[in-house]
This record gives sequence, C-alpha cells and structure tokens, in this order.
Amino acid sequence: MDCCNRRCGLIAGAVFGAAVAILGGVLIPVGNSIIEGTVKKEAVIEPGTTAYDNWVSTGGKVYRQFWFFDVQNAEDVLKNGSTPVVVERGPYTYRTRYLPKENVTFYPNQTVSFLVPLGAIFEPSMSVGPEEDKITSLNLAVAGAYSLVPKFFHYMLENMIKKSNSSLFQHRTVKELLWGYLDPMLKETMGAFAPYNGTYDGYFNVYTGKEDISKVGIIDRWRGERSLRFWDDKYCNMINGTDASSFSPFVDKKKPLYFFSSDICRSVSASYQETLDLKGIDVYRFSLMPDTLASPTVNPDNQCFCRNPKTTKNCTLAGVLDIGTCQDKRPIYISLPHFLHGSPYLREAVLGLNPSEVHHATYLDVEPTTGFTLRFAKRIQVNMMYGPSKIITVLKKVKDYTIFPVVWLNETAALDDETADMFKKELISRIQMLEIIQKALLGTGVSIFILCLISYCVVRRSESKIA
Repeated sequence: MDCCNRRCGLIAGAVFGAAVAILGGVLIPVGNSIIEGTVKKEAVIEPGTTAYDNWVSTGGKVYRQFWFFDVQNAEDVLKNGSTPVVVERGPYTYRTRYLPKENVTFYPNQTVSFLVPLGAIFEPSMSVGPEEDKITSLNLAVAGAYSLVPKFFHYMLENMIKKSNSSLFQHRTVKELLWGYLDPMLKETMGAFAPYNGTYDGYFNVYTGKEDISKVGIIDRWRGERSLRFWDDKYCNMINGTDASSFSPFVDKKKPLYFFSSDICRSVSASYQETLDLKGIDVYRFSLMPDTLASPTVNPDNQCFCRNPKTTKNCTLAGVLDIGTCQDKRPIYISLPHFLHGSPYLREAVLGLNPSEVHHATYLDVEPTTGFTLRFAKRIQVNMMYGPSKIITVLKKVKDYTIFPVVWLNETAALDDETADMFKKELISRIQMLEIIQKALLGTGVSIFILCLISYCVVRRSESKIA
C-alpha cells in the first residue's frame, strides 16, 4: 500500500510539474503578446500615449557643438598660392530644439502635421570661449559670389571686392559666422546658419501608426510635398523613413533604418553596428555607412546627387554633397567632419584635417522594443567652394577648385537619468519580471517533472527487485 501511495504521489508530482512547465510555456507567447500589444498601443502618436508625450514636447536636452577651422596662413595663401593650413577651434555650444512642436494637427488619413521651431541658446560653461571669440575663416560672400556668377561677371565682382575692401578670408566672431552679420560687399546678412532663431523646420506630415504601427513616424509629406524637388531625379528626391527621433517598434537589427534629414536635403540609411548598454537599457547602435557620400563610381545610387562635374572631378570626388538647390541657391557643400570617408584630394587641398570615426561619424542608439532613439550624434560639416580666376585679384594665385571647410557641428542628445529610470520602471522592469516568471515556472515545472519521473523509476526498480 505504501509503495502504491508513493508511486501515486510521484505520478501526481510529475503531472503537477508538467502542468507548471506547460503554464510557463504558455505564458511565453501570451506574455509576448501582452508586451507587443502594450508597446504598439503606447507607440502610437496620439494624445495620451507615451510616444505622444515624448514626441510633442522638447524631450531631452539637445545641444549643437560647433568647431571652426581657423586659417593660419591667410596672407601666404593670397600672395603665394600656398595651401591653406587650418586649426580646429571649439567647441562653442548651444542648446537647440528646446521649443515644443507647434501647429500640431491630426488628419483622418492617420497623419499628423507640425512645425519644429528653431532656436539656439549659447552655453558658456560647455564652450571653450565666448561668442565674441574671433576666427579667421573663409569670406562667405566672396566665395559664394564666385560660385554663383559666370566668368564674364568677374570684372564686376573684382570691383565689388575692392570697393568693400573684402578678401578671400575674413576675421569674424563666432556669433557672426554662425548667426549672421551685414556683409560690406553684398549689403546683406551672411552667416553659416542665418537666419536661424525664430525660423521653422517644416511643415512635416507623419503617420501616427494608429492603423499600422509599422508606419509610425514615417514622413508622408515635407513642406506639403511627398518628394523633394532638389535633385532632378525620382530616386534622389525620395523622402524615406522618419525624422530619426523614433522608428517603428521591434527593430530588426538585420535591416537598415531610413530617415530624412532636412539639414542635408536628402534621405539616408543607417546600419546596425553593435548593442550597447545605455544607463541599464540595451540599445542598438546604427551608423551611417561609409558609402553614404561615396562617389558614383563606388556607389552608383549617388549619381543623381552629383550636380557639377567641374567641381566634383567629373563626379569621382567622394565625401561631399552640393546642397545649393535647397539652400536658396547658396553654394553650400555638406560633408562629414574633416571630410571623413572623403577623397584624399579634399584633405590635401586644405591642411590640418584629421578625420576620426570615433569623433566624426553619425550614429543613432535605438531601443529595439519601442523603436525610440535614446541617444544620437549628428555630425555635419559646412563647406564652401572657391577656385582660380585671372581677373579677381584675391583668387589669381589659386591653382584649383577648393572645397573649403568653414565649420562642423555635432548635434547630440542623450537619455537623462530621470527618464532612464522611468523607462526602465514602466517598460523594461515589467518585461523582465514577466520573463522571470515565465522562466521560473518553466524551470520549476520541468525540474519537478524530471525529479518525480526519476524517483518513480527508482521506486519501480526497487519494487521489482523486492518482488
């Protein structure tokens, strides 16, 4: 009788263990379904969701750090045609994107439109000096006018340069070079980012994700258009992806992330590099690939971005993007800082540049479950071009077209401690707790089942020997 009770107890224990293990196994898809449903609900851009609260407000602090290229041998360049030598000066730091989105309007087609107000506040404690620091830099008006006017107007440009006592280089404050000054030659405001304060980046129309969460944040229209009008080509004019502040939930690291940047007037993609720990949260780092600004000979997709064969060595020059058509015809060339991934010619034409993947690459750190970008660094260099002229005195010694670096910026934002704690409490800890319960039930159930099964076999063998 005792043996029978023992066997029955072990069988019951095995059944119980199996039931617990099955419960743990069942909780895995059920729990995953609960997590997926919660994330999808909270990722929709509509009032009351976590995504909306983060999206409509300013969120974490965003900073723009600026480094200038201070010309060391300006007179030697003008008199002898020497290669310019520059020294990097910076950072000069400003807080930006501190104003919430404006004119937020929802539409029946599950999109929402908005404006992003622009502003910059100087942060002395995060800068190497005051805004009044002076830099010897390229004369934006002279270089700009040279790029825009045909050669038969060079006599007129020469007279304008002489009358205004202008030159190829100028000595200006940081504040003037960034936000504007009245140029004596053109009699208008010049500046690398003028006008900025009080202006807007938009209108943007993006999908809310309410009907299809895979489309959340994806840009439907920019400035009222579904495609750009800058590149005279359907492919290059495509507006792809989001604005990079977030992506659809459950990010697949095997697939690139697409986003549109109004700063460079085109869409780009970033690929997975590694998984990192950000304040206790696992994030996927996505970075721009080296062929993003490659020459068409290396990346044929970039053929339609090559606008001027003369200044791009017949479209073989890598590392720069002529965005003049989307900058009110200002002859601006965009690159990565220090011409990272650019042709050696660019660094040979201006000495003192030292590109670094660590300091000059652009990246996004994305939390894979929600798709939220929790940290990023957008690094862009603003360049202008000048070249030889037989008429313009300050350009007579110039031997070849030169794409000259004016300033590079590092726009950054990172998750603060308070938001990280909230994120972990509201999402990560709940997911982890559910996973612990699932594993505990599954592990305990399997252990009980196996233990009882082994014990049952031992009891049966003992009974057989006695019999």
